[in-house]
Amino acid sequence: MIVCVAVVGHQNNPLYIQSFTEADDALKLHHIVHCSLDVVDERVNNPKKSGPMLNETFLGLLYPIENYKVYGYLTNTKVKFILVTTDLDVKDADVRNFFRRFHSAYVDAVSNPFHVPGKKITSRTFAERVSTIVKSFGFSSVA
Repeated sequence: MIVCVAVVGHQNNPLYIQSFTEADDALKLHHIVHCSLDVVDERVNNPKKSGPMLNETFLGLLYPIENYKVYGYLTNTKVKFILVTTDLDVKDADVRNFFRRFHSAYVDAVSNPFHVPGKKITSRTFAERVSTIVKSFGFSSVA
């Protein structure tokens, strides 16, 4: 089950963070997303030590913690997408497919002529589209 998704700008500024759990976990999930940025930077700056190639946008599993797994995706413009899930048996192909759809929604949102680049994404349409994508990717059979 997806518990949080985030879009982080190229200067590590949060552009969009949405949690799909109780309000109690929201702060914890924001912290997890923030901590994952160090792992993303490490993977991007040391491509020989980590698996993905420089032209590979899917960063894979960044790290597992407690009851969560954190996945990352990097766009060509250095915008980072973070996915936090409670499902511990997620297939990489499913996560890649999620990020492709999430990236498409992001591109549509920032292509809006009223969106200011580098500012938070406040589009209600984007939020609804993200919620629809998250609901369609019930990784867990329990969801």
